[in-house]
Amino acid sequence: MVGDKTDLADLCDLQGRICLITGGAGYIGQAMTKIYLQAGARVILLDLGFDEAPEEGVTHFVCDLTDAEAVEATLAKVLQIAPAIDVVVHNAAFVGTSGGPGWSVPFESQSLDLFKGALDINLTAPFSITQKLTPALKASGRGSVIMVGSIYGLVGPDWSLYSDTGIGNPAGYAASKGGLMQLTRWLSTTLAPDIRVNAFAPGGVVRGQDAEFQKRYVARTPLGRMASPEDFQGVALFLASDMSAYMTGQVIYVDGGWTAW
Repeated sequence: MVGDKTDLADLCDLQGRICLITGGAGYIGQAMTKIYLQAGARVILLDLGFDEAPEEGVTHFVCDLTDAEAVEATLAKVLQIAPAIDVVVHNAAFVGTSGGPGWSVPFESQSLDLFKGALDINLTAPFSITQKLTPALKASGRGSVIMVGSIYGLVGPDWSLYSDTGIGNPAGYAASKGGLMQLTRWLSTTLAPDIRVNAFAPGGVVRGQDAEFQKRYVARTPLGRMASPEDFQGVALFLASDMSAYMTGQVIYVDGGWTAW
């Protein structure tokens, strides 16, 4: 039984396991891929495109998560090579910099179409993909679903950080991430005991934002810095591995203390 394991190497070991990551070409997706490979897993990545050829142990699939037919066709290909899947990470996201006009603008001007687009990628796609992969996760015998949420699925924005920076915080992002974290709890009791479902919620990640915004954000963060993609490797391994075998329905905030205020 997993609960009988006492050796740290065994608890962290993903040898022979299959981990699927959506948004795998992004910075956080790449960081998770690296740690899963180091733990012995095979990794399958889904994204709109990839800049480099896959490294050993990694398989790429180009897929638009807003296209239901494309998602279904891609998952059929995934299941051909991996009829049992151990870990599914819902990392793809429509974020604050993803949209065009009508996205990162004052609330009165925010686009309904882009609001729906955020829901499609951040909430509907995880629902649909998890639903379609449930038999494969059950076949694993130790299936783990990991949602990547956000601090803005829990708290509202502090608008003083954004003033005169050109950076926004769209309602669609917050609403979709809040829904994703509640979907985590709903799925955890629905798919138990066969599949565990947990989430981690990142705080702000350094991505070349306006210098004044970064300064303000850091000043408000107890640990005194913004995150790097590597800051999420530990929690990604924890939730994928037997270290969290008796854990489901939880959201872990990896935010430098942002939500502790």
